Amino acid sequence: MPNDYATSPLPEITPPTLLETAAAQRDADIVCLLQSGQTYQAFETLVQRYETKVFHLCVAMLHDTHLAQDMAQDSLLRAWRSLAGYQPNMAALSTWIYTITRNRCLTELGRRKQSSALYDEHTDWEDLEHLPALVPSCDGAALDLLRSMIDALPTAYQTCLKLYYFEEHSVDVVADMLALPQGTVKTHLHRARQALYRALQAHGLADASLWL
Repeated sequence: MPNDYATSPLPEITPPTLLETAAAQRDADIVCLLQSGQTYQAFETLVQRYETKVFHLCVAMLHDTHLAQDMAQDSLLRAWRSLAGYQPNMAALSTWIYTITRNRCLTELGRRKQSSALYDEHTDWEDLEHLPALVPSCDGAALDLLRSMIDALPTAYQTCLKLYYFEEHSVDVVADMLALPQGTVKTHLHRARQALYRALQAHGLADASLWL
């Protein structure tokens, strides 16, 4: 009697697909709506889930709240126009929407002739030490000084720091937003903290109690 098990081919082993990643699992409901032809409902869900994050990314990249609002709205509009053609096997939905947003911001920065400074690892932050010394106080002087120091950081460090500390996104979300490895985000955050601490030392403000 022939052994069917011996002659049967082994099942093909395929690598994990994007649908098995955490990002794809998170947006599986939106993909399901798209695949069932419910594009409008899918977009409504996408906006509810990503509108704030898209805006935060625009603010971090453009450093201009009003411009960020325009670019966030434009990015979501572009996503709506392209949503029917989204291919879940090519990229997770979050990666797709953040890519649209980054590209829109980069285009705007290029138009304003600022794109050459974006993610410049070699930008010098010596200007931090030449900022006017201010004594932290309840009238906002401390916050103004800190913002000035942050704005003097290299753009890559600024962007990661603002998304992580000010917008309170996790490292993995910041990495997804900026299309960077998580290790790079952690490095940017570490170097930003070091630069800020050196600047605070130069102003005699490195004592944490002055900021509490």
